[in-house]
Amino acid sequence: MELGLILDCVELGRSRPQSLLLLGDAGAGKTELLRFATEQARLRHTRVLPAQGCEAEAQHSFASLHQLLLPVLGDLDPLPEHLRDALRTAFGLAPATGPVEPLLFRVAVLTLLGQVARTGPVLLVVDDIQHCDRDSLEVLSFVTRRLTTEPVAVLLAARGEVPPPGVAPGLTVLSLGPLSDQSAAQLLDSLPGAPTGGARLDLLRQAEGNPLAIIELCQALRTGGASALSSDGRPRTSRIQQMFAAQLTGLPAATQRAVLYAAAASEQEELTTVMAALGAGQDLAVWEPAEEAGLVSVTDGRVAFRHPLIRTAALQREHAQQRQQAHQDLAAVLGEHPSRQAWHLAGAAIGPDESVATALENTALLAQRRGGLFATAKAFELAARFSPSDDDRARRLAKALTAANDFGDPAWVRELYARFAAVNRDADLLRIATSATSWALSLSSFQREAFDLVLDVWERHPPRGSRVALTLTAIAAGIAHQSGLMAHRQVLPGMLEQIARIEQTERHELDEAEPHHHYLVPDEVVTSLKAVVLTLSDPAAHARGLLSSLTASPRVSAAHGLATLTYLNQIASLAYFADESDQCVDLFRQTFAPLQAHGAMGPATSYFALQVDSLLSTGRWAEAAELIEEAHAFAVVRRMTYVEMDLEALRVTLRALRGESEPGIVLTGSHWHSVSLDENRATHARMLRARGVTAMDLGDCENAFRHFRSLFADDGAPLHYFLSSRSIAVLAAAAQRIGRQEEAARILAAVRAHEGARPTTRMKLLMHHAAALVDEEADTEHHFRLAVVNPVADQWPMERAQARLNYAIWLRRRRRPLEARTQLASVLEAATRLGAKSLTEQAHGELRASGVASAPASADPLAELTAQQRQIVRLAANGLSNREIGAQLLLSPRTVGSHLYNVYPKLGISSRHQLRDILESD
Repeated sequence: MELGLILDCVELGRSRPQSLLLLGDAGAGKTELLRFATEQARLRHTRVLPAQGCEAEAQHSFASLHQLLLPVLGDLDPLPEHLRDALRTAFGLAPATGPVEPLLFRVAVLTLLGQVARTGPVLLVVDDIQHCDRDSLEVLSFVTRRLTTEPVAVLLAARGEVPPPGVAPGLTVLSLGPLSDQSAAQLLDSLPGAPTGGARLDLLRQAEGNPLAIIELCQALRTGGASALSSDGRPRTSRIQQMFAAQLTGLPAATQRAVLYAAAASEQEELTTVMAALGAGQDLAVWEPAEEAGLVSVTDGRVAFRHPLIRTAALQREHAQQRQQAHQDLAAVLGEHPSRQAWHLAGAAIGPDESVATALENTALLAQRRGGLFATAKAFELAARFSPSDDDRARRLAKALTAANDFGDPAWVRELYARFAAVNRDADLLRIATSATSWALSLSSFQREAFDLVLDVWERHPPRGSRVALTLTAIAAGIAHQSGLMAHRQVLPGMLEQIARIEQTERHELDEAEPHHHYLVPDEVVTSLKAVVLTLSDPAAHARGLLSSLTASPRVSAAHGLATLTYLNQIASLAYFADESDQCVDLFRQTFAPLQAHGAMGPATSYFALQVDSLLSTGRWAEAAELIEEAHAFAVVRRMTYVEMDLEALRVTLRALRGESEPGIVLTGSHWHSVSLDENRATHARMLRARGVTAMDLGDCENAFRHFRSLFADDGAPLHYFLSSRSIAVLAAAAQRIGRQEEAARILAAVRAHEGARPTTRMKLLMHHAAALVDEEADTEHHFRLAVVNPVADQWPMERAQARLNYAIWLRRRRRPLEARTQLASVLEAATRLGAKSLTEQAHGELRASGVASAPASADPLAELTAQQRQIVRLAANGLSNREIGAQLLLSPRTVGSHLYNVYPKLGISSRHQLRDILESD
C-alpha cells in the first residue's frame, strides 16, 4: 500500500503538483522507498533533484536547499535579473551587497523550479528533513504551497511520528508503521544466511517489524554464528553497538546503568521492578537524559525503547560482569514472582545449574497452564540448556519440542529434535519426540522422511501405551493424506489393529503419554481420532458412516479445553470427507478462534485447506478470502511449506471463481520449484485445480483440460485419492468444449469405480453433471436433471449453477428456449449472489441467445437507494468498517450491516468488495 501511494505521487506529479511526507522510525524503510521512487521516476524520464538532511549542516542557512538545487544552478540565466541575483547571493555564488529579502528569494526558487518543469516533470526528494536547516524547510514549504499547475512532485521523509517544525501544514502524510508479521518474515527469509527455527522467531520478535533491525540482527547472526547469541537470545555485534554508541556513551553514568537494567528486563517488565533493582527509589530523574536523547520513553509504568536495536546495543555494549549484575539485581527483587525471576537467574548463570533449570521448568509449566506455548517451549529449551545431566536435558527437550510443535514452528521442532537425539536414551521420550518431529517434517513438505520416521520408531520401539500409539498413528494418517501415496495409506489399518491390542492389555488405564498428550484423555477424543485415521485410509468406505455414528454420540464437555477443540476438529474433518460441507464449515468455525487464542495453531494448520475448501464450495467466498490471508500469513511466519502452497493455490482458485483471473501470474512462489509434488499430492492436486479453473476463466479450455486431466493417470487412477474426483465435472466441461468427451468419459468411469456403490450426495451430483456432458451413451437430460433438481445441491451453489448453465445451453441448442431461460434465471441469481463475474457474463450471453433482450443499464446504479443507504455504500466502498461508518453517520454497526445486507440485492452484488466496482462504473 505504501509503495502504491508513493508511486501515485510520482506519476500524478508528471502532470500537476503533488506532495507527500513519509514518517517513521529509524530503519522503517523510508530511504529505501525514496530510492525506489527515484528509480521509477528516472525510468519515466522525470528529472530528480535529491537532497539529504545533515545534522552537521543544520545550523547553516539554506544548506539543504543548496544541495537540492545544485544540479540546476547553472540554469539561472533565463530568470529575471533580480531573481537571479537573489539566488546567487543566497547560495554564495555572488558577493553579498546586503541581506536577501526573504520573499524575493522564495519567489526566485519557485520561479526556477517552474522554469525547470517546462522542460519536463520534476521530482524533489529530500530524506531526513528533521536534520535540514530551518530556512531550507521554510522555503520548501512556501514552494509546496504555491505550486499550482507545474508538473512538480515533492517527496519528503522524516524520522518520528509527527512532522518536524517548518514543514508545510496540510501536507499529505504517510506513516510507516512496523512491517506485518508476514512481511517481516518474508524480508528475513530473503536475506543471505537467514536463521531458522528458534533463532528465527527470536530475531523476528526482537526486531518488532523494523526492517533495519531485521537486516542488522540477521547480519550479526550470519557473521557471528551461534556464538553471536547471548544468553537471552540477543545477537552480539559491534556494528549494532556502534549505531547508537555516541548517544549511549553521552548519557550520565547513572542513566547508562538505568538503560542497561531496562534492556536486561523483559519488554513488559514494570517500571517499579527496574527502579527497585537500580535502588533508585521513586526518583524518575535518572531517565530524563535518555528520554531527551530519544532513546527511551517512560510511560504507562514501563520503559519502552524507541528502536528495537537500542535495547540490543544497550545490553551488549556493557561487559559481561555488568550484564550479570543487572540480571542478579532484577532476580533479587522478583522473589515473589518466580516465573519472571527464572529468566534473570538464567541470564546471570554461567553454566549448567540444576536450580536454574528447575526454576525455568517450573516457569514453563506455568506458561503451559496459561496457554502460552511459545513461552513454554522457550523455557523448556533454556531449562535443557542449564541441565547438568543428559537425562534431564533430554526430558526437557522433549517437552520443548512438543510445545514448539503445538505452537507451530516446524524448523524449531526439527532443531530441538537434533539436540534431543544427541542425548536421549529413553524409548518413551523418543516416541513422544518422534510424534512432534514427524509432523514438523510433514509441514515442511518432507512426507516420505516424516512417514519413515514414524514407522522406524513404531517398529524398533513399539509403543506400550495406546495414547502414544494413537498419536503416532494419527500423525501417520495426516502424512498419508498429504502425500497421497497408497503405500502410506495401506499401513494405517494395521496400526489401528495394534492400538486395539494395546488397549486390551492396558485395561483402559492412562499410559505414559498423559503429560504430553493431555488432549487425548477423554474417550470421545480417542474415538474421534480413530475414526479420522480409518477415514483417511479410505474416505469413500468410511467417512459417512463414522460421521453419522459420532454425531449421534454425546460431545466432549467444553470444560476439557483443548481436548474439546481437538474433538471438534476431528468431527469437522469427517464432515469434510463425507462431503457434508455446511456441517464442516460450522464445526471449523467453532475451533479457529479458540485455538488462536490458545496460541495452539500448530496441530490445526493441516485443517486450513479443508476449511477453505469447504467455504469455497458452499459459496462463502468473503469468509474464505479472509481465512486465506490470515492463515497464509501464519504459514509464512512459521515456514509451513505445504500449508503456504495450499493457500496460494486456493487464493488463485477463488480469484478464478470470482472471474478475476489474470494471465501469467498463477502460482509463481519459490516453493513450487523446490518441493517434491510427487510426495505432496494433496498440494499438487490443489495446484492443478487452481490452474485449471483459471484457464477456464480466461477461456483457455485446452490448457484447462490439460491441467484437470493431470489429476488422473492414463488409466484413470486419481493423482490424489480424495481431491482428484472432486474436479470431475469441470474436467468434463473443459473436455466437451474441445471435443475430448471420449477421453473424459473414461476418466468418469474410473471415478465411478473409485467412489464405490454409495458415493456421497455431492459426488453423485458431480458425476451426473459430468455424464451429461461427456457420456454419449447416457440419457443426457436425465443426468442433467439429476444434477440440478436435488434441493441438497443448494449446499454447493457454484457447482449447481454451473450444472444449470450447461443444462440451459443444451436446452437452447435443442430449441427449448423457455426451459433454458428458467435455468438461466437461477444461474444469474446464484452468480450475482456469489459475485461470480464470468458466470454472470455467461448467463447474460445465454439469455440473449435464448431471446431475452438485455435491460438498459441504469444511469445511476445507486438510484434505487435511499439517501442514507447511498452514504453508507460510498463509505463502505472507500474501505471503512461498519463501526467507522456508524461513527460518522451516528448509527450502530449493526444498523450499518443491516443496510448493506439490504443494499446488495438492489445493486446485483453479493459482497462488500464489489461496491468499489459499482461506484467506479457509475
